[in-house]
Amino acid sequence: MANALESPILISPDQLLALKGAEPVVIIDTRDADTYAAGHIEGAVNLREIFTYLATSTPEGLKALKESFATALGGVGLSGEETAVFYEDSMNSGYGQSCRGYYLLTWLGYPKVRVLNGGFSAWKAAGLPVSTTAAKPVAATFPADLPATDVMVTLEDVKSALGTDTVLMDVRDVDEWIGDSSSPYGKDFAPRKGRLPGAKWLEWYRFMKPSPQGPVFKSADEVRAECATAGITPDDTVYLYCFKGARASNTFLALKQAGFKDVRMYFGSWNEWSRDPALPIETGLPTVPSSMTAPMARAA
Repeated sequence: MANALESPILISPDQLLALKGAEPVVIIDTRDADTYAAGHIEGAVNLREIFTYLATSTPEGLKALKESFATALGGVGLSGEETAVFYEDSMNSGYGQSCRGYYLLTWLGYPKVRVLNGGFSAWKAAGLPVSTTAAKPVAATFPADLPATDVMVTLEDVKSALGTDTVLMDVRDVDEWIGDSSSPYGKDFAPRKGRLPGAKWLEWYRFMKPSPQGPVFKSADEVRAECATAGITPDDTVYLYCFKGARASNTFLALKQAGFKDVRMYFGSWNEWSRDPALPIETGLPTVPSSMTAPMARAA
């Protein structure tokens, strides 16, 4: 199991409990309202929009994304002084929604962001306090002057990257990768099925592993080993995508924890790309490069 003590981002349930008593913390539950009401971390606020918001990567779309979340995150109490801690139910069941919160705040330049490794399942497994009382957040003014970080790429950036050394990394489920389904919300939710031309595929589940508390992130060495199977190294420039930036946020966190130097995300992802019929896509089953099918030389 990855050691959260060595992680600047992931936090264990016991560490979160200690952090709550040591400094200002805003714990953000990204699950739906009914699930939150049935039981949540004591003091956590519910912000489902972290998962549900659909974005486009036009200047207008990114401006709306920034303004929407500056308002929402200020509304739950983030002023820049507090540590934001996101969680979902378990790391393999929420489609990366807690990590989507981490990614968005990273993009916005927020200084202190953590993700509960193992999610609410790990919190409950540790026997820590659970509440059914909705928290009442104290609204704050989200800092508007934070320098945004260079982790967001646009549709135009992806078009420019086609056919270059930039790795386009598809982390969607296998039925989306092979073009059987257009999204996790139904086979025909988006208008086209397929993948970005030249993309490499590593399903997002591969960056997690079982533990007694439920799925947790793999170690840095394990993440690098998974990427090596697709020919992706920590020195590559990597553009991640999924359907709307949630599963890719899970992978973004995994790669950053593993020391990948230049990882960015196409947040609009397949939801945006598939809706323009002029944009190129690959369809059908991927082909195996001829170099991989050549017979191996017999050992002497």
